[in-house]
Amino acid sequence: MNKKKRWIAGAAALVLLTGLLAGCGGNGNGNGSSAAKNESASNGGAETAKSPVKLTMWGGVPPESGPQEVIDNWNKEHPDVQIEYVRFVNDDDGNLKLDTAMITGQDVDLFVNYTISQASKRKDSGLALDLSQFTDYNIDEKMGGDAASWKIDGKYYGVPTTKSPFFIAMNKEALDAAGLPVPKDWTWDELREYAKKLKGSNQYGFIQNMEPFVDPIDSVLSQEGYTKADGTSNLDHPLVTKWLETLNTMMKEDKTTPPLGEQLTSKMPVEQVFLSGEVPMLNIGAWLLRSSNNFTDFPRDFTIAFAPVPRLVDSADQYVTRGGLGDYISINAKSKHQAEAWEFLKWYSDGGMAPMAAGGRLPASKDANQDDALNSLLGDKRDTYDLDSLMYVMFDNTTPTYVRSLPQEVMDLRAQEYEKYFLGAQTLDQTIEAMVARHNTFLKQNQ
Repeated sequence: MNKKKRWIAGAAALVLLTGLLAGCGGNGNGNGSSAAKNESASNGGAETAKSPVKLTMWGGVPPESGPQEVIDNWNKEHPDVQIEYVRFVNDDDGNLKLDTAMITGQDVDLFVNYTISQASKRKDSGLALDLSQFTDYNIDEKMGGDAASWKIDGKYYGVPTTKSPFFIAMNKEALDAAGLPVPKDWTWDELREYAKKLKGSNQYGFIQNMEPFVDPIDSVLSQEGYTKADGTSNLDHPLVTKWLETLNTMMKEDKTTPPLGEQLTSKMPVEQVFLSGEVPMLNIGAWLLRSSNNFTDFPRDFTIAFAPVPRLVDSADQYVTRGGLGDYISINAKSKHQAEAWEFLKWYSDGGMAPMAAGGRLPASKDANQDDALNSLLGDKRDTYDLDSLMYVMFDNTTPTYVRSLPQEVMDLRAQEYEKYFLGAQTLDQTIEAMVARHNTFLKQNQ
C-alpha cells in the first residue's frame, strides 16, 4: 500500500512538473505564461536575454569608402545597438528610393541629406525629426557658425557632420611644365587662361563634375538675392550673363573644356579622365579623394594640387564659395528607436566618422580628432598630394561659404534654359529672358 501511495505521489509530481515546463515554454498566441510573468516581476521586469536594438542608416557613400568601417566600429563597441548601412545613389532616382522607403514604413532610422532642399522637403513631409527635443548636444557650439546654414525654420532637423570643400584639382606636374603656380585666389578669367596654356593638341585643359557646375551663379545670388527688391527674378544679374558667356567661349572658341552636349550624352567619367592624366584641371568636391586614393581602379603617376574655386566677382572681399558643412544626417521621425539613433549620431559626429575621411569627408565637430581624420584621408598616398595646397583648401581657406538653398524647381528650370544656350538652341539673350520669365512664374505660384 505504501508502495502504491509512493507511485501515485510520483505520478502527480511528474504531471505537475510537465505542466510547469509547458507553462515556461509559452503558448500558441505568443503570450508569456503567468509563471514567466511572475518571474519577470520578481526581478524588476528585466529580460534575462535582451535582443539588441537594430538600426538602419541610409547614405550615399559606397560602404567600402568609409561607412562600413564606421558601422563595424560602432557595432563592436555597442553590442546592444547594432546598425546596418544601406547605400543609395545620391541622384534623383536614389533620393526617390530613400523617400519611398520612409513613406512606406521600411526600415530607415537615420539618413543623410546632401542638400538643404532635400532636407526641407523631408521635414515638410514629416520624415525628419526635430532635434530640439534633445538637449545634451549643442550643434552650434560643436560645429561652429556655418552650421546655422542648415537650420530649417530656425531648428535643426539633422546634424551637419562634415566639412565640405569644393576646389579645382590640378595636375601639379602639368602646372610646373607650363610654369604656372598653384593659385590661392583667382577669377574665372584667370582659370580660362590657365586652361589655354594647359590644353594639349588633343585634350581639354579643364573639365567639371556636373554637381558643382552652376556654383558660380549661386556664389553671387546667394549673397545678392535670387530676387530683386521688387520681388522679381534676379536671374538676369550681370554676373549670371558673364558666367554663361565665359563657359560658352571656353567650349566653342577656346575648345579648352568639353561642350556640354558632349559631356551629358557621353556621361563623361570626369574623375577617371582627370586621374588618368588626360585633362589637368577638374572642378569637383572632396569626394574626389575617394577615387584618387584608389590606385587599383584609378592608377596615376602625378601629384594632385588643389586650388579654390575661382570667383566671378572682382573683389576677393565680396566672394563667398560653396562649402561650409555637409552630410546633414537626420533621424526618421517615424523611427521606433529615436533615442538609440540619437546616441549613434552624437558618437558619429564627434569622431566616430573618422574613417569617412578616406573618401574626403572630414569631421566638422570641434571635438573630433582631426589628426585621425587626416591620416584616414591620406592613408599611404600622402606623397601623391601637394600637401600645402591640400591643407589650404581643406583647413586654412577663410573665404566665407554658402550652402545651396535654392528650391529644386528653380534649379531645374534654369538648367533647362542654360543647356539650350550651350547646345546652340537659343541665344544668350533668349536664355536670360526665358530663365527670368519662368522664375517669375514660379515666384507668383509660390507666394
